[in-house]
Amino acid sequence: MRKYALAYDIGTTGVKTCLFEIEKEIKLIGAASQGYELYVFPDGGAEQDPDEWWGAMISTTKKVIDEAKVSPDVIDGISFCSQMQGLVLVDKDGMPVRRAMSYMDQRARKELKEYMAHGVQVAGGNAVKVLKSLMITGAASLSVKDPVYKYLWVKGNEPENFRHVHKWLDVKESLIARMTGEFIMTEDSAFATLIYDIKKKCWSPEMCKMFGVDMNHLANIIKSTDKVGGLTEKAAAELGLKAGTMVFGGGGDASLIGVGAGSVGLRDTHVYVGTSGWVSTVVDKSLADTSAMIAATVGARPGYYNYFAELETAGKCLEWVKDHLALDEIGIYLNKTDVAEDMESQYTSLYQYMSAVTEQVPAGSNGVIFTPWLHGNRCPFEDPNARAMFFNISLETGKSELIRAVAEGVCMHLRWFLETIEKKTETSQIIRFVGGGALSDSTSQILADCTGRTVETVPSPQNVGAVGAAVVIAVGLGVIDSIDDAGKLIKVDKIFKPNPANKAVYDKNFKAYKEIYKANKNIFEILNG
Repeated sequence: MRKYALAYDIGTTGVKTCLFEIEKEIKLIGAASQGYELYVFPDGGAEQDPDEWWGAMISTTKKVIDEAKVSPDVIDGISFCSQMQGLVLVDKDGMPVRRAMSYMDQRARKELKEYMAHGVQVAGGNAVKVLKSLMITGAASLSVKDPVYKYLWVKGNEPENFRHVHKWLDVKESLIARMTGEFIMTEDSAFATLIYDIKKKCWSPEMCKMFGVDMNHLANIIKSTDKVGGLTEKAAAELGLKAGTMVFGGGGDASLIGVGAGSVGLRDTHVYVGTSGWVSTVVDKSLADTSAMIAATVGARPGYYNYFAELETAGKCLEWVKDHLALDEIGIYLNKTDVAEDMESQYTSLYQYMSAVTEQVPAGSNGVIFTPWLHGNRCPFEDPNARAMFFNISLETGKSELIRAVAEGVCMHLRWFLETIEKKTETSQIIRFVGGGALSDSTSQILADCTGRTVETVPSPQNVGAVGAAVVIAVGLGVIDSIDDAGKLIKVDKIFKPNPANKAVYDKNFKAYKEIYKANKNIFEILNG
């Protein structure tokens, strides 16, 4: 029986709202997107306004309904895929007591030091606390960007806001509360707090006591495919939907993008390049590499984990190069026309044009290397002071080389992830590449050449998070039996084979790439510490 699913993909830079028709396959029948602000502060703060998320959802929902030409009454389920490890503190009415702290926020250095810097050290943290964390949660809070330190930062720096806190939620959970009045966290979001007991599948009193977390602030934990409740009259009126429409738990981007990519089998590996980037492999047990800041996160599929290595700024680097390098931002040229705005141009966006430009530059960008650490780095080394750089510029270097070097720098970091992950588990030789970065054939080929792996892309790779959310709805509605069936519904669009002629160039550049951080670590500390 045909079902209709509405999925919200809440990213760092904007929301993508998609309406799917689900029967024998998942078919996209309407989509709209809208951006919102990321507020970045000199002290390392990174925040977003939940009202801006909600406003973007209202606008895009109405556009999608109009585009698909369906009645809101036919929508059977609503769910989410969203950014993770944010901190949204809400009051009893489900309204935020302050702006949401993004996963990128790194203000809580004092809190991290207070809880982890003393005593015998293991992997940069207090040995007793790290070992206890690994035993209970399968990971350890060793990053300044981990949610528990954000929670403690608000507690210590904003006591008046903290006094009004009713629940600690993540991004999608705050929006679900606004839609249904229910306070929940899905298992993957609960795991991402690193105070979740992976064996008992509940909040850990020991971890909460260790970090000074008030357990009354913690929401009920549910599965991704569970029904939360129906849309309230108020939320339905604002969104233009039918009151009572069922809302499902959904999942974080780290959980559902792999599902939307069709990478759900054991050892299946996918690469994502959106604002952030990662490499993730499906495993059947808890794994952790504290020295490299990699852990197996709880996924949407019961009994399986995603062994997950994250890069804070991936596609964000391409956005940076578009805004500050490709464009003439200071007005040197008085007459400027965006190539994509030229009616005679074959290009539909500046990103498409940039991709074409990189194809004119040989592999290795004539020796130029870019490090994609615009907002610090988490894996395979944790350093909030690390920054991006262009290395080895010569008189012959032009913008074309610099732009290609950015794409190559991101791909080299992803290769570093693959090599680090393989110290603990096998990865698949065929990689599914998804996210906005996978729209570029040039980047897809660079990834294949740089890693030596066959790379597959899927239709509309920028919407795979929403596809994953649609899979969750399909399971919740009983259309399919389990998330395991997702692989049958996701078809391959393009295949990119590695070019052996480029291997020697990328091997040489990659060797240099890994040495750049070691050589500059102390300089980053002097400049940004």
